Amino acid sequence: MARTVVVSLDLGRTKSEIHIGDGGAVFPDGQLVGWEDLEDINQHEVGCFTVDSGRIWKVQLYSEMMSRIYSLMPTSGPPTMLLSGIPMHRIKDTDPRRDTLAKIKTLKPVTGQVLDTSTGLGYTAIEAAKSAEKVITVEIDPAVLEICGINPWSHRLFEDKRIESRIGDVFEEITHFEDAAFSRIMHDPPTISLAGRLYSAEFYEQLVRVLAPGGRLFHYVGDLTSRSGRRTSRGVVQRLKDAGFRRVIPRKEAFGVVAYR
Repeated sequence: MARTVVVSLDLGRTKSEIHIGDGGAVFPDGQLVGWEDLEDINQHEVGCFTVDSGRIWKVQLYSEMMSRIYSLMPTSGPPTMLLSGIPMHRIKDTDPRRDTLAKIKTLKPVTGQVLDTSTGLGYTAIEAAKSAEKVITVEIDPAVLEICGINPWSHRLFEDKRIESRIGDVFEEITHFEDAAFSRIMHDPPTISLAGRLYSAEFYEQLVRVLAPGGRLFHYVGDLTSRSGRRTSRGVVQRLKDAGFRRVIPRKEAFGVVAYR
């Protein structure tokens, strides 16, 4: 006998009614997902799936450009993205939304034009656009934006007219921006082992150049209380100061530092 249950089909954003019968689950659009596929989904605790014509697909892409595998991972809030198995947001005792809000809070008030150096799932750009005049966000890998197109929590990245999404290497792209073009900069790069140039003195000099006087930069580093975080942050702070930032303040709650122009 068929029965109706209420579940989320968009990773927690909304609720929908689905019908459960002998053959499996019938979605609101009429698609049937069989019991074998439902069991497969249930066994993947760190995977997200999409349904197309009754067939399930794990949200996972291989990037030939970067030789990496990207996939969506469910959390207690919005999903995070796994980069070759490494979560791109803090998820221990938090979730990607609260992680994003902690970073944004270090730059409040978020006004004027904002540069987001690493798009990822677009959560930072989406949040910054709520108060900024414009957000320019740069992503090096088109495969990441494909993931964004699938993730329901990323859709505003393509819908909000205040967000300009660019594909390119921000190490090169930043040289095309005018001096003092941004009032706020969010610099949330991958780890130094994956994106060493984005931690370099040369790149920091460009960050100073494009940041307006009185502007602020948040630089995600990692857990400042850990051994690796302390080691990385010491080099980051020194290079930021050498580049021309007048003050660099640790923000442990956001796992990074704020630098003032």
